[in-house]
Amino acid sequence: MKNLIKEAKDQIDKINNNEDAYIRLARKSLEEYILYGRVMDIYNDDIPKEMVENQAGVFVIIKQYGQLRGCLGTTEPIRKNIAEEIAYNAIGAGTRDPRFFPVKKEELDSLEYFVDVIKEPEPVQSIDQLDVKKYGIIVSCNSKTGILLPDLEGINTPKEQVSIALQKAGIREAEPYNMKRFEVIRHQ
Repeated sequence: MKNLIKEAKDQIDKINNNEDAYIRLARKSLEEYILYGRVMDIYNDDIPKEMVENQAGVFVIIKQYGQLRGCLGTTEPIRKNIAEEIAYNAIGAGTRDPRFFPVKKEELDSLEYFVDVIKEPEPVQSIDQLDVKKYGIIVSCNSKTGILLPDLEGINTPKEQVSIALQKAGIREAEPYNMKRFEVIRHQ
């Protein structure tokens, strides 16, 4: 077991050394928050221009030893720019995902980060317009909404994708609901 954990940590170190600016910002944001209890000043970091000048919804996914450890995001922008979306969603994924206990400082070295920048969602009239590898989905009925990112392990058909999104939203399949699809730019 110790060898497995060491191998996983070595692999994560290798990944961290090759991470892009999106992943680096997510990692540093959560580390700063967990270690020092503050939100880092993202504008003092080496942030690419496109992250500061553009807005988009962003999801930050955190895994530990290959298993989901936290995920938080929005399909529409709610902050000033992509950099702020990443920073705040990384902190949220590590501390506010209700499925998990907050990340502890001892775990930081074992975490792997993924950042999905959401492209503009578009309405879908039929399940035939979905492709689980290419598109995420948003289902909604009144105030209930379910979101599923694209290319998730174990989801192989549009029917499965819609069914899971409906279940997450608390929408019965017999209820009338709206669907939107979206593409992501995935950083890993």
